[in-house]
Amino acid sequence: MNDNLRHALAQARMRTIDLATHLAVDPKTVDRWLKGRIPHPRHRWAVADLLNTNETDLWPEATQPHRPIGPDIKAIYPHRWTVPQPLWHQLFANATHHIDILVYSGLFLAENTGILHLITQRAKAGAQVRIMLGDPTSPHVAARGTDEGIGPDLMTARINNAIKLYQPLQHADGIEIRLHRTTLYNSIYRADDHILVNLHAYATPAAQAPVMHLHTQDDTSTATTYLTSIEHTWASATPLTQSSDPERMTKIQK
Repeated sequence: MNDNLRHALAQARMRTIDLATHLAVDPKTVDRWLKGRIPHPRHRWAVADLLNTNETDLWPEATQPHRPIGPDIKAIYPHRWTVPQPLWHQLFANATHHIDILVYSGLFLAENTGILHLITQRAKAGAQVRIMLGDPTSPHVAARGTDEGIGPDLMTARINNAIKLYQPLQHADGIEIRLHRTTLYNSIYRADDHILVNLHAYATPAAQAPVMHLHTQDDTSTATTYLTSIEHTWASATPLTQSSDPERMTKIQK
């Protein structure tokens, strides 16, 4: 029996049929989960998000910690969606000096109000926050949409949405957002000396691509390569102004 899941359902005042409907699964499937069967990872995350709890609380046996691979490689995850949700919160919550986000859209973070609030709080506490988003008018953005199989228009739309969601953060001291026009080989999420690198592969959406968790040891560590990439991208990126209208920018480019 999964008493943790049963308790979480009760706390959310949700019935088995309600959960099944939200996830578009058979109610018997939810019954099996309550009896102890461990769901597929995508269902575990969906349930945890829906019930506003952590996956590790509902299925601790299914979320065993990853062992370090080396002194500077803490873990490798087969897909971005397999990175435990608590790790994203822990990554930014522990930052005291630097938070860097280098992406095209980073929409999965932009849509997470808790993460945005956390980043803002760290900035208010003195951390320097730099967010680098893809310029929606860049040909590299259009090419990435084609490469991932979603099309250039959808990729551009994702970035436009992300800009609107990230832009209010600029009201906080210590947060700066810029638009870059680089070919993004990796999405990089840095908090002090910890870095999550989302490796990109042709014809593979970012959420499906692997992620490395790196820890900066010294100037010769693996993480240094990605820190250098962040600095070069930041130097060539254009500041996002408060009055920027990404959709208008896209129309002008067309």
